[in-house]
Amino acid sequence: MNDYQSTRLATIRANRNKPRADYLSDRGRLIHGPTPPGGSKPSSRESDLSPAELNEVIELISSGRKSRTPVVMPERLRARSWNSMAHVVLNLEYSLCWEGAGWKVGAASLDVRKAENIPEPSPGRLFTRSVMHSPADVPSDFFVNYRLCECEFAFQFGVDFPVRVNPYTEADVRAGVEFLAPVIEIGDSVFEDWYSLSGYFGGMYDNAGGAAFVVGNKFKDWQDIDLPNANLDLYVNDNYIKSGQGFQAMGHPITSATWMINWLRERGRYVKAGEFISTGTCTGHCFVQVGDLVSVDFGDLGLVEAKFV
Repeated sequence: MNDYQSTRLATIRANRNKPRADYLSDRGRLIHGPTPPGGSKPSSRESDLSPAELNEVIELISSGRKSRTPVVMPERLRARSWNSMAHVVLNLEYSLCWEGAGWKVGAASLDVRKAENIPEPSPGRLFTRSVMHSPADVPSDFFVNYRLCECEFAFQFGVDFPVRVNPYTEADVRAGVEFLAPVIEIGDSVFEDWYSLSGYFGGMYDNAGGAAFVVGNKFKDWQDIDLPNANLDLYVNDNYIKSGQGFQAMGHPITSATWMINWLRERGRYVKAGEFISTGTCTGHCFVQVGDLVSVDFGDLGLVEAKFV
């Protein structure tokens, strides 16, 4: 841990028990839109999208992402189809032409799945263009509507996990980890009114919200760390927001990473050496805006900071 981290940690820890500013809540700024968590209304369509419709959704999201312009999903395409969502997520990167840096597990915690009214965790891609190291100045170029901060544990892998018939075990995944890192995974969507989107899986189609990724200290010797009970404290502009623990990522971050690897394996895709898996938020959702400084105290694992510019 360097001098900057030590100084900043002392500053924010001094505020741990102080009241936060009035403009902040346990979801950060209340700028997610009019629909409250858990308030989405399911769309009427449950059938899979046709091949032409799948391409239409991919191009709609891709164009919005690349132009940084909000878009609206036509009613006829609002299909609550998990199969269609998976197809879009796995093919969106080819339309975007952005290099992949790994994968993220969205809604790994039950609390987030309840807030978003979705049946299971939601996968997304991490992109090289928006991977930064803490402390990071995070530019507006990566966002359309939101800056949704999620505090997580990520693994960077030293080996490939090629497609095979048999599922990978947690022991397989542990053996393939090169580094553990505390991270801030930052979500966004081309669609507006965040908590309404799960009514038609809008945020899930849109790369599970994945937009940017800030990486903290990397640890090669991590196996003896009690990750399920590892605590992290989230601050915005030095105001304490809330805390989380590693067990909120499917009980253990390794369980979450194993789920992601097998989800890809079942669909003919795989995690490559050098790629990350970010295992899911341990602190729920925290919405911020340009000018905000997000700081996460990961205890012995150090500080991760993102300044939105």
